[in-house]
Amino acid sequence: MPILSSDQISTLTALRHELHRCPEVSGEEAATAARIATELEALGADRIWRGLGGYGVAAEFTGAAEGPTVLLRCELDGLPIREISTVPYRSEVDGKGHLCGHDGHMVSMLGVGMTLAARPATGRVILLFQPAEETGAGAKAVVADPRWPEIRPDYAFAYHNVPGRPLGEIGLRSGPGNCASQGMQILLEGKSSHAAAPEDGVSPGEAMAKLMIALPSLSQGDIAQEHFALATLTHANLGEPTFGIAPADGELRVTLRSMTNARMDQMIQSATEIVADAAGPLKVDIHWHDVFRAVVNDTEATDVARKAAQTLGHTIHEMPTPMRWSEDFGCFGDDGAKAAMLYIGSGETTPQLHNPDYDFPDAIVPVVVDLFCQILHDLLGHDPH
Repeated sequence: MPILSSDQISTLTALRHELHRCPEVSGEEAATAARIATELEALGADRIWRGLGGYGVAAEFTGAAEGPTVLLRCELDGLPIREISTVPYRSEVDGKGHLCGHDGHMVSMLGVGMTLAARPATGRVILLFQPAEETGAGAKAVVADPRWPEIRPDYAFAYHNVPGRPLGEIGLRSGPGNCASQGMQILLEGKSSHAAAPEDGVSPGEAMAKLMIALPSLSQGDIAQEHFALATLTHANLGEPTFGIAPADGELRVTLRSMTNARMDQMIQSATEIVADAAGPLKVDIHWHDVFRAVVNDTEATDVARKAAQTLGHTIHEMPTPMRWSEDFGCFGDDGAKAAMLYIGSGETTPQLHNPDYDFPDAIVPVVVDLFCQILHDLLGHDPH
């Protein structure tokens, strides 16, 4: 039987729909953060931090005796994607939508907060509502915040919903869980000329043509192999849309992806060398965007989550390979926490993440709340009843 009452579940569902209507993208989550802070105040948190690493919000619930700090993290931001869903609570902000499920992740953690009126026996619980996950900037900014040492956890857990997997299934994987990725922006600058005399200019066209073949060829192996690498060409632009000018400028954007951070370092070096070799006399500027470290799930933390799922009788999926998509949750493990990302099925027919018709399934909120409360019980002696 779920820990939360039917009234509490209904309250969370209504709040999820409210958040869904008014998404804010990375770095703009002011109203969402304020709404979450209001909810945390109503839950009686012992302490609330605002403005963490941007618009991040964290709440502390302190136990009766000394013990470890357990952080449960979710995300505040939506996406710059126009929603085409027909649900009555669809986005009211043109061109923006909660199309990754962060609205559901937020209410799941607030659901855990509803159980924390009865404080844990030991230690403390931190509920973190992190900004700017979609750009990879948020977790790094939170950890760099000067107040972070007041929060720094011993254990950190988060989850992501996973379309295509059975509803409520608990996916677990010790070791690499989400790929590292980086966006490589390549700017090439030459010299324009009349289209009748291209030899009097320096066009980036030939270099771009070479790079559009050479950079994707960095891809190697598949996600089951540690040396996996994937380079995806995402954008190309050459000159102006005219017929009379031989171009001076070009831009390419490529996403690099790997299972490990070490493999990513190798990809960056190789990609940079390929660009330098192809550019010849052109001026080159390379900029890096959406930088995600690999999520590496701690074995002990993953075992804690596995035991909790087994106690509750959940179906467990022992994942043979990491997720290809990236997550900046890895920063908390890099900072020293025993950290684990959980992957919870959101339905085999649910549209894929970032699809314009995606919608978070409300039915998994009670599953998540029960699972995270069991983790808190096992680590801190939390009795949600």
